[in-house]
Amino acid sequence: MSIQQTISQIKESFQVLSDWEDRYKLLIELGKDLAPLPEDKKLEKFKVKGCQSQVWLVPEQREGLIYFLADSDAILVKGIIGLLVKVYSGRTPDEILSTSPDFLKDVGITEHLSMNRSNGLAAMMKQIQLYALVFKSTQKA
Repeated sequence: MSIQQTISQIKESFQVLSDWEDRYKLLIELGKDLAPLPEDKKLEKFKVKGCQSQVWLVPEQREGLIYFLADSDAILVKGIIGLLVKVYSGRTPDEILSTSPDFLKDVGITEHLSMNRSNGLAAMMKQIQLYALVFKSTQKA
């Protein structure tokens, strides 16, 4: 499934929900769907800086694609990182770098986040894009 198809599927899932409480529940479910992050991956170097909660984002590159493992100690934040992993994991660096997170606004997630959570979301996206830049630069070397 292409990255745009994944985003369209997410938009459909959220847009059928009429209120924030239902969207919140869906985010929590997305967090529960994340594969457990092994304790040996919960290292300082994988922590996302700028998040109020603890968030780990572990990149792996296989056959030109970047895969992400992620976790958080906060249930809502775990859902948000789960959503980002669903969209950006298993993609090329170019796909990641060229796909804006505007879909989060489109589905009404960003408008209900506190300033701290919004800053954390921006930090998660920045980290995903940074990993994509690093992997892209190593491919050309």
